[in-house]
Amino acid sequence: MGYKVGVDKQQLSLLPACLDDYVPENHICRLISMFTRQLDIAGLGYRYAEVKRTGSPPYDPRMMLNLYIYGYLHRVRSSRRLRDEAARNVEVMWLLDDLRPDDKTICNFRKDNSTALYETFRMFSRMCRELGLYGGSLLATDSSKFRANNSLKNNYNQTVVHNELSRIDKRIRGYMQALEEADAAEEGEAEPSADDIKAAMERLKRRKDKYEELDSRTAAEGEVSTVDPDARLMRSGGDSRVLNTCYNVHTVVDSKHHLIVDFEVSNCANDAGKLKPLSDKAKDILEVQSLTNLADAGYYFGYDITACEQSGVSCLVAKPSPGGPKKVEGFNRPDFIYDAEKDVYTCPCKKELRYRSNRKHISGREYRVYSNTPACTKCHKKSDCTSYRYREVLRLSYQDVLDRVDERTRKNKALYRKRQEIVEHPFGTIKAVWGYRQFLCRTRPKVSAETALACMAYNFRRVFNIFAANGVTPAMIPV
Repeated sequence: MGYKVGVDKQQLSLLPACLDDYVPENHICRLISMFTRQLDIAGLGYRYAEVKRTGSPPYDPRMMLNLYIYGYLHRVRSSRRLRDEAARNVEVMWLLDDLRPDDKTICNFRKDNSTALYETFRMFSRMCRELGLYGGSLLATDSSKFRANNSLKNNYNQTVVHNELSRIDKRIRGYMQALEEADAAEEGEAEPSADDIKAAMERLKRRKDKYEELDSRTAAEGEVSTVDPDARLMRSGGDSRVLNTCYNVHTVVDSKHHLIVDFEVSNCANDAGKLKPLSDKAKDILEVQSLTNLADAGYYFGYDITACEQSGVSCLVAKPSPGGPKKVEGFNRPDFIYDAEKDVYTCPCKKELRYRSNRKHISGREYRVYSNTPACTKCHKKSDCTSYRYREVLRLSYQDVLDRVDERTRKNKALYRKRQEIVEHPFGTIKAVWGYRQFLCRTRPKVSAETALACMAYNFRRVFNIFAANGVTPAMIPV
């Protein structure tokens, strides 16, 4: 018995009469096409949404959007690879009506429509809400670092610049000394020659000029990335100690089907101050007045949590481990017990410290100051408590809100444990499964557009799988 026999390459065959026969009725391409066809591309702000009467006709932005969504769904992000797919992939041919844009046109579409792509992602999120795919009550927020299109060696701060300037000065002094020795030596005996030394010094001086310019920039800006000016140095990979130039991508995810509701791209390494903006975006898309948001300790920021609680967002946020100096002998801050009803602190000697004034720290935090000067003056254990005339206890102005959030988080540990399975699912798919660990674009607006495409592709895949599991075809979905 021989091998399986295929079709003879010279044999004539009758192919399907039209492209539509190549794409099944239950294919995800049909969902992509249905979504983009109903978009108001002019209202979303796409370039070439309105066609001029003269000149070469542009490509329909809907076609280009089809190409990018399909590409991100199938791990193809490069404009050159997308160009190749349009010429050999029959599914892409169907999406593009067999049009074949060049790689520069494909690249420019993503570059020129950063805001429109983000608004398109939000439009798809609203469609998911109308289809009942969001629960709208329980969400989780988290962030992940993605590498920027800027190498580590092209990122500078004051320390790096000063070290390089010192090294250049040292080498210039060495060349100067070698030049003096070459001048004093017999002709032909000095190695290297005086001309070689002078050429090397010229190169070093040009390099020094470059670093002196970087020195002035880092003094003003703190950190400079010369390839992607918005990229910043961060520790990527969670608790690992790897430093890279990155962006910090924040997402807020609904618990019902783990669909991304919205996102934000930041070049700040920490998460402080992002919980309220993301919660507001989620409320806007879900059209709800209240919800519960789960977040890790990175989002434990008093002003942010207070603003969320006041706007109808119930927060469950892990409290970070206490920092600062270690416990020392004598009376420490935890030894002072707060009574919320009386608004007083009771010291270890059973004396009450009452509210006296407000104080603003250099960090911007506002505190309420509690003290009892007469009791401290007469206290026989004063030396165990303070070296000043009296002891002051500082309480954050929003500490009452943090206490309520801490208590709520402690009482709902089972609910809080769902945070990881909700919000880590999208990051796991996008980074680990699809391999999108580094951005191709530069500057934050373009990186945001790239993130919008990745998040939209993730949501498309989830929506398609949800409907497919229930026997619903794209034609049955009321888009």
